[in-house]
Amino acid sequence: MKKPRKQEIYAPADVKIPSRLGGGVLKERVIRDLPSKKVVSYALAYINPRIFGGDNGRVLGYDNSHDYSHRHYMGIVTPDPFTSYESLYERFEQEWQEIAIKFVNGELI
Repeated sequence: MKKPRKQEIYAPADVKIPSRLGGGVLKERVIRDLPSKKVVSYALAYINPRIFGGDNGRVLGYDNSHDYSHRHYMGIVTPDPFTSYESLYERFEQEWQEIAIKFVNGELI
């Protein structure tokens, strides 16, 4: 009989972004194998239906569901090679903030 894998699940409460900063919600979920801490599953999402109404309001997202790493941007899904969760998280933070700033400044429809 195979031993069940031990895993660590990180799923903090959703973060609500104030309207003055563009509004929306940030979601994060990461599953790591223990004791190696290897990331086996992840999902990051910036949800803001005021910017994009499709894909349940997901403006930007990264995940590895469907057996491959990919990026969601306003309904378009493209493969996105995974290097490390930390570098992906930094890129996600930078991208959603740039999108929100453009929205607040009227640069996005």
